[in-house]
Amino acid sequence: MKRGIKRSLVRPVKPADPFESPEGEQSLPEAKPEVLSQTKASGGAGSAWKAGAVAQAQAGLDEAREKLAIDIMAGDHVIEIDPDALTDPIGSDRRANWMEHDDFLTFVESIRENGQDMPILVWPKDPEWRPDQIDPENLERVQFLILAGRRRTEAARKIGRKVRAVIASQSGRGSAESTFNMLVLRFRENDEREDLSAFERLLSIGQMFEELTSASKSKIKAKVFAERIGVHESLVSRARAVSDAREEILSTFKNAYEMSFRQLQEALAAISDDTTQKKTRSKRPRKLLVTRKVGARNLSLSTQGGRLAVSAPGMNLDKQALEGLGDVIATYLQEHGSKK
Repeated sequence: MKRGIKRSLVRPVKPADPFESPEGEQSLPEAKPEVLSQTKASGGAGSAWKAGAVAQAQAGLDEAREKLAIDIMAGDHVIEIDPDALTDPIGSDRRANWMEHDDFLTFVESIRENGQDMPILVWPKDPEWRPDQIDPENLERVQFLILAGRRRTEAARKIGRKVRAVIASQSGRGSAESTFNMLVLRFRENDEREDLSAFERLLSIGQMFEELTSASKSKIKAKVFAERIGVHESLVSRARAVSDAREEILSTFKNAYEMSFRQLQEALAAISDDTTQKKTRSKRPRKLLVTRKVGARNLSLSTQGGRLAVSAPGMNLDKQALEGLGDVIATYLQEHGSKK
């Protein structure tokens, strides 16, 4: 007789439930219906994790924006500004027609081909301005002041690009020396790049000296001034002389912007000598001369510096005639007095 296999032996084996209590042990109580409904409504543990991750990501984004805003104000992050949003309160320390020269046109082509390597220095026009908390790099309707980088700004304008910039330190802004500080920032950048001719450099130093003197309303010592802007004391007196004689130098020497320091020193000496001679000539009393006819002869009387001279060529007067003439002159001077 054929024997069959028990049904229990061929029935699929159910995998062990790790939460199933062993025989003889009491199983865990079932979750209450209200607990199950709350878990289902909240989305379970997965939704809680997702909400936490989103909150963490948002906090990280807010922190990154805050740091970016701080870096922008500290000058540690480059911003891009439309050239039309830039104004120039102090002007250039270069020659008046610098944008027409070949070196600037070559510079424009270099920026076009290679981009702008060095950012310009700016201040926000509104000292209270701060970057937007949501979008710190959004500079729409924000105006800035140029401190240094006029050539790069004009090159970007010609090319039709935004200009790369960093915000310079605003320490001392709003004080009596604010303009002086702006001039110093302009000078230091150009001087460090060796981008100024000898004439431009001395003019810039002279302008800074005049501005600081005006701001302080007191006498400024050359040594103190030189230390503040980082130049040798010997340059200060030369810079002041060049600044005072700027118009004369430009009208007398057509190559003033190409001259070396030595040539400028010689030019100053030549102008000084010429000025001294003019002053000497202007101090010399003007000579006055009148002439009269005495028959066929000429009589001339002249005066200069309080001296009176009478000349009558061809007339030989004896002592008596000379004394008579002297009496006539003395009587006239007595009656009319001496006029300066």
